[in-house]
Parts: sequence; C-alpha cells; structure tokens
Amino acid sequence: MHPTMPAPKRFADDASRWRAIASRDARADGAFCYGVASTHVYCRPSCASRRPLRANVRFFATPAAAEAAGFRACKRCHPAGTRDPAAGRLEAVARFIAEHAGESLPLARLAARASLSPAHFQRRFQAHFGVSPKAFQDGLRLGRLKLGLKRGEPVLEAIGEAGFSSTSRVYGEASRHLGMTPSAYRAGGAGEAIAYACRSTALGPLMMAATDRGVCFAQFGRDEAELRAALAAEFPRATLRPSAQAGSAELDAWIAAFEAHLARRAPRPDLPLDLRGTAFQVRVWRFLLGIPAGDVLSYSEVAAGIGAPRAVRAAASACAANRVAVLVPCHRVLRGDGGLGGYRWGLERKRALLDAERQAARPVATRPAVAAR
Repeated sequence: MHPTMPAPKRFADDASRWRAIASRDARADGAFCYGVASTHVYCRPSCASRRPLRANVRFFATPAAAEAAGFRACKRCHPAGTRDPAAGRLEAVARFIAEHAGESLPLARLAARASLSPAHFQRRFQAHFGVSPKAFQDGLRLGRLKLGLKRGEPVLEAIGEAGFSSTSRVYGEASRHLGMTPSAYRAGGAGEAIAYACRSTALGPLMMAATDRGVCFAQFGRDEAELRAALAAEFPRATLRPSAQAGSAELDAWIAAFEAHLARRAPRPDLPLDLRGTAFQVRVWRFLLGIPAGDVLSYSEVAAGIGAPRAVRAAASACAANRVAVLVPCHRVLRGDGGLGGYRWGLERKRALLDAERQAARPVATRPAVAAR
C-alpha cells in the first residue's frame, strides 16, 4: 500500500482489517473498530488485549455502529474516544518488551521509552496490564521456555533461548510456574500409557482419557478424529490406546456415567482426576472443584479465592487452559458483569450446562480425588 493512502481505503476489506488487528496496527485506529462475539466487547484495532478468534470478530465502521449492535466499549483501549493519553506509550513499551524479552531490560530504560519516571511508569504499567514490567517479561520468557521444551529442545538450550540468565532462576522461582522441573515438563507424557474413549453425548462428541492416576483429559469436539488429535497434542510423548485395546474397564464405566450425567439422567460422577498444569493453574482448578452446581462466580472472585486478587487475567487464562470439561467446572465462572465470558468448548455448551444446573435440585457437592502434577 502507498504510505499516503487514506486510512479508510487502506482498511476497506475484511482481510486487511483482520491483518491490522493481528498486528495491532495503530494506523487502523479510527478507520474501523471490531467487536468480539464471545465477549460482546468492541475494541480499537491496536488494542493490546489477547487476539480473538477470527470467527468471533465483527467489523464496524464506527463505535456507534458497534454499540447499536449490542457491543460495549473495551475498558483497556477506549475505542469510543475517552482514552488515557499514556496508554499508547505503555502498550508500545509492552510490544518492545515482547520483542526483546530475552534481553536485560532495566526499569529506567523502559520508563524512558514511555517518557515517565521509573516509579510512575511502574505504577501505570501495573494498573494497565495487571502485572509489573518484570512479571510481564518473565511471563514472556516462561512462554518461550515452555514452547522450547514442548518442541523437545535440550533443557539448557531452551533455558538460554528463553532469555533466563541462569538455571538457578528456572529451577527456583520459575519452576513454581511450570509446576514441575523443566526436564519433567519437557517429557510431555513420555513413558506413560493413556487410555481414551469417545462417545456421542447430549452436548456433542466427547472424548475422555485417563492415566493410572485418573482422568487427565475430557473434551468436546466435532468428531473423534479431531479429539484424538487434540489428545495427542496435549500428551505428545505418551502412548495413546483406545480403551477397548487398553483393557480399561474403569474408563469405559466413567465415560458412560459422564454421558448419563450430560443427558440429565444421573448425577455428576465423582471421578479421580489427574490434573497437569502450572502450579497456578492447578490452584485455580482445585478452587473450581469447590463451586457447587448451579452457583457461579466471576473471574475476580476466583482470583480472590485463591489468594491472588490481582491475578484476574491469569485466573481467566487458567480456566481457558482447563483440559477436563465439566469435571473441573470452569463453565461456572462468568465475567464480572454477568456475561458468559469465554468457554473453550463453545458458549452454547456453557449456557446449556448452566441452565441444566440451575434447573436441577442442587446436590451435596463432592470433590473428586485429585492427583496434581
């Protein structure tokens, strides 16, 4: 595109608009805004929030058009015009940190890029993103480390590529977030046998898989092939066997009981769970197990419930990372305004589960036995 082309023409089609959103192109601000159907929030193209799924995105010429369609303005990017003048500079610094996560980034250097004093920058960054600049950078490094380990890179090489200055930092502070040592995380289920079974349920095809410790995977999907691929992606180095081949009578009974529960013919089965995730994720999932059927909480209440009231976004991410549908009831967590929020297996399933639980008499809540890793 020619650099002098007016913004409305530059972003005149959906493909160019989506590219602008994907790259958070500030040049597109004012040319259009976009709404996210799963959250009913609309944003500027440059909004620093997590990139939505393309299927959930709706484009609008003006904020007024988005609001007329039932969307509300994002509180982070203020697409209707009321915007913190420093927000753009903070978001630019966040992008800089993402591009240089492996480097040493002193607070004073980052503050200078935002034209703020170090103390003021620290406060403003924390208020805008919910974490300190240091925690933001460490989170990016940890993401790189986990990706490298999943790819099978040697542990020391993955640590160096992620930008950690020493192994002691990874095996100390950072290992709390991995939930295990890097070498264990890298194993990806190596040496384990996981049995799985697939059934058609009232909410669509469901696959359940279990180790000798309990259910480690229960997900909805379009068909068995898609679910088998998802299971393999979660446990790339495990030996996966259909339940009949593995002789797993317990799993067959568990999934039959679960299917009956989803069809509203039986209470929710009390099954052993093998929860695998970071230490923070497991804390969230354990807390979710205590929410009685029919009750709902907000993401902020979940964060407060685990003793981390400022980690609302991290709590929401832990809900989204849940591998064990319904048994770990992340569907009982809503947005603070009462909206459904997200659900990795579709909002219609989330709505159906909540409606069924609200209509049924509330049973005495029982917590499954949990083997956390």
